[in-house]
Amino acid sequence: MLFILAFAFFFFDFLLKIMIDHFIPPATSIPIVKGFLHLTYVQNTGAAFGILPNQRPLLVLIGVVVCVVIIYLFKDTKPSELLLRLGYGAVLGGSLSNLLDRIIHGYVIDYIDFRIFPVFNFGDVAINLGVFFIILDILLRRKECTR
Repeated sequence: MLFILAFAFFFFDFLLKIMIDHFIPPATSIPIVKGFLHLTYVQNTGAAFGILPNQRPLLVLIGVVVCVVIIYLFKDTKPSELLLRLGYGAVLGGSLSNLLDRIIHGYVIDYIDFRIFPVFNFGDVAINLGVFFIILDILLRRKECTR
């Protein structure tokens, strides 16, 4: 299940990045909903919000460590721990997509632009969604333990 979920998140983001890279020049923005949602091609050499710019070796190492840790943690999950498994799959898929970008290009291709937030990609969405599911699983377990 982990690898199927991770592959789905990875493949969707990877496909979008190929299309953005092929059809939109870097630093170009195309309005989808003018003033609200744009496709904006950004080559992000840093991490989230552009922190740690031009730290490719460190960011690749962090990406590899995150992927290894997720795979290690997943092996101890039970089939009934659906939220946790979904969370791990989403984090792994998004992390692998961004990691592949860093290895191949030296930067991550970002493209979702709401104009009020830094530009990001679907891999980032998957990572954040996965972390949300992991935290939700922890909170629900904690609530069960206090009953």
